Amino acid sequence: MLNANTYISKNPGIGGTIRNSYEDFYVEEIPEITPQGEGPNVWIWIEKLGRTTLDVLLDISRDLHISRKRMGFAGMKDKNALTRQWICISNMDSNEQLEEIINLEDKIKNTKFLKVVRGQKKLRLGQLIGNKFKIVIRDIPFNKDITSLEDAALRAKEILNQLEISGVPNYFGWQRFGKVRSTTHLVGEALIQNDLKKAVDTYIGHPTDGESQDSYNARVAYDEGNIKEALELMHGGMRYEKMMLRELISDLDKYGELNDKSYKNALHALPKPLSRMFVHAYQSYLFNEVVSRRVEMGINKYIEGDIIIDNEEKIIRDKTKEEYQQLIDKFQAHPTSPLYGTKVPFADGIVGEMEKDVLDKYGLTKEDFEVDKMPRLGSYGLRRSMRFRVWDSNVEIVQDGIRVEFSINKGAYATAVLREIMKVDVV
Repeated sequence: MLNANTYISKNPGIGGTIRNSYEDFYVEEIPEITPQGEGPNVWIWIEKLGRTTLDVLLDISRDLHISRKRMGFAGMKDKNALTRQWICISNMDSNEQLEEIINLEDKIKNTKFLKVVRGQKKLRLGQLIGNKFKIVIRDIPFNKDITSLEDAALRAKEILNQLEISGVPNYFGWQRFGKVRSTTHLVGEALIQNDLKKAVDTYIGHPTDGESQDSYNARVAYDEGNIKEALELMHGGMRYEKMMLRELISDLDKYGELNDKSYKNALHALPKPLSRMFVHAYQSYLFNEVVSRRVEMGINKYIEGDIIIDNEEKIIRDKTKEEYQQLIDKFQAHPTSPLYGTKVPFADGIVGEMEKDVLDKYGLTKEDFEVDKMPRLGSYGLRRSMRFRVWDSNVEIVQDGIRVEFSINKGAYATAVLREIMKVDVV
């Protein structure tokens, strides 16, 4: 995991690989609210395979000829997985509109509509309890300590039992940054630096090893200044790069050159959830480093000066050290680390000094997160729990591997759990 440097569990890992097939990585949303069968909005319980949530929503909005802004979801789900989640289309009052949605079934690539239900409320980002995972680990290397799948399953269960007691470091996984192409946080860094050209260049150009040859060639063409050729070379999977390039080409044709406004227009061409991910990814990169340092002080230990939040993410004040510790032990409260922003408070004492030291290391101040040239992409920041809870864990032996099952809070990454079990870099 990018910029994550600390483990909690002491047991050696079992190694192995994940995502040998999409079906080996199953994610099911644990909803906070569900539709009741009547109302102006249409909820769809979808199962998707090998696709992002946003791609599915864009396909549905295209086929229904409606704005993507009318579509809601509680959380983004893994692309390289088999996943189930609710999505919602607002203001689809008529039976004809409902029938039109039902008729889309089997027409959206690698997506099934398992339920289509009317609801009174709209579905908004964050309206979920968490996610349940069933993940198969294969290619487990046997050694003197692990001589069979039974040994591997026992080791995995021991580690999961430890994590249920201590919690798991709340690292952001590779999904937040991109893998093989880990550039999302670098685009965010460029935005923090108010370098819009660099932000766009980083997203469209700068090919990386491991990309397909088509992608590589398109990015090279862009880097060489051949932006029309780059657009022609881009395959269907480069949907967002194409959106940006069309804006740049339009400005180039109109004015004969590109400037900050051109690059701003290119960034505005992206869906809002995606454009906001850039600065969030850079915040996440910094957060992982802070968590790495804070975990070394004790993941489930109150330290004088900590800012503590409850499970509703509200700050808890005016407790004694002993009272804070009791709440932490019961998973009713958690020490936090900063997602840096213009208004995020620092902890006090040695924890706060560490948080400031990370900003200093990168030559940053809180004010940098205003993003003066694109304020809507800036961030006030917030305090985020530096650990998360694991529950309902189980391990089973399957053909050629083991399957680990567990549930975790919304916003937490299953790969942070797998990283502890496997003790390898997990994507």
